[in-house]
Amino acid sequence: MQIVDRKDEQKRLRRVLQESSSSVFVAIYGRRRIGKSTLVKLVLNDEDVYFMADKSEQPVQRELLAMALSDSFPDFDAVKYPSWDALFTSLNHRANRRFTLCLDEFPFLVSQSPELPSVLQRLIDSNTLKFNIIICGSSQQMMEKAILDSSEPLYGRATSIIKLLPLRLPYIQEALGLTDVQAIEEYAVWGGVPRYWILRETESSLFSALEYHLLNVNGTLYDEPNLLFLDDMTQSTQAQSLLSVIGNGCNRLSEIAARMEKKATDLSRPLKKLIDLGYLYKEIPFGEKEENSKKSLYKIADPFMSFYFAYVVPNRSLIGMGRGQAVLRKLEASFSEYVSFWWEHFCMQAVSGQELFGRVWGMASRWWGNGFDEMAKKSTPIEIDVVAESDDKSLLIGECKWTEGEYAERLFNELRQKANLLPLAKKRHLEFVLFLKSPILDSNFSLPSDCHLFYPKDVINIMF
Repeated sequence: MQIVDRKDEQKRLRRVLQESSSSVFVAIYGRRRIGKSTLVKLVLNDEDVYFMADKSEQPVQRELLAMALSDSFPDFDAVKYPSWDALFTSLNHRANRRFTLCLDEFPFLVSQSPELPSVLQRLIDSNTLKFNIIICGSSQQMMEKAILDSSEPLYGRATSIIKLLPLRLPYIQEALGLTDVQAIEEYAVWGGVPRYWILRETESSLFSALEYHLLNVNGTLYDEPNLLFLDDMTQSTQAQSLLSVIGNGCNRLSEIAARMEKKATDLSRPLKKLIDLGYLYKEIPFGEKEENSKKSLYKIADPFMSFYFAYVVPNRSLIGMGRGQAVLRKLEASFSEYVSFWWEHFCMQAVSGQELFGRVWGMASRWWGNGFDEMAKKSTPIEIDVVAESDDKSLLIGECKWTEGEYAERLFNELRQKANLLPLAKKRHLEFVLFLKSPILDSNFSLPSDCHLFYPKDVINIMF
């Protein structure tokens, strides 16, 4: 698969490595399979040294690193180094030019050698360092602690810190050669993790890739969440249980606690940890503050995790019996409904921070609650898929549909009726947007000037 995006990260990394007048220390981290190693290899040249650590004990790790260094520094591995301090001191002495040393999976090294960050700190602080150092890691919490915790040796030493996030939706279309609709559907499954896209590319279709890589006990991604959680947790059982419960419809804290037979207070810390790692997010209605809202909902933040806990976990028994085809049939029957949730999510992302209709819109989110019908003098429960506010206090009100055969006139009238019930919409200028999967059936209907149609192509284009 061709490499897409990561242009800013490459530019930033090249700049800090090539333009700095002295040696630099760089930290790169992000979840497993996000593309850290690929990013580094794109930037390193033939004179640099890349070392992938494993879970071997420290004497073995030092021997392996010395062997990697010997390609650039002949006979560097001819000596047995009794400590990390001895190895790096010798390397700094041998270095007759500035090069870059990348220590990938740095957390593995630290787990066997807790003193290593202090060794690097002394080397960096000595002002005699002759080479650049890059550390990479998939354990997000360990990496953040190592470089962002003021009590840690490497705190404040990094010239640059790069946290790699998932690739954005538009790039999956470029990488896999998809139509606009396919790009939405595929991203709703794989999310923005490059490795998953590479695996998807090996199969002829989305469903055949799912059957081979996920709906089979021997599939490459069958046990993926467990591997991801183990990077940041001593055991993954509770994390898997929380995402399973949330992924299957329990979104309020009280519901989650009841399903897991735990006190709500006991779940606050693990839920926060999963939010910090990017696997969950907390949704509140537009316009409410998190600390004051009593309507908070926990949702899975990552498309791949969402798909996994919606379809793989509930069907483990069938998959274990080799009945992946049966699971696939169930999946096909509800797939549009599954994608519709992420379509709504993508539409909110597309609107947020964008200049549309002559205004710049803030962060978009969903609104739900009781509207008030002035004519009937009664409250009416309503839900609006997308709401955003502009600098001049105008509101964008959006409806998202991932279905075929919609009529714009009906949808617009329903959306305007909801807006009339929305308390925060009173005396505001409104812009209405219909986010639709396919062309409307009533193409002769003349949309009002304040109503706009967005299709997958439009959403993808404004996300670039």
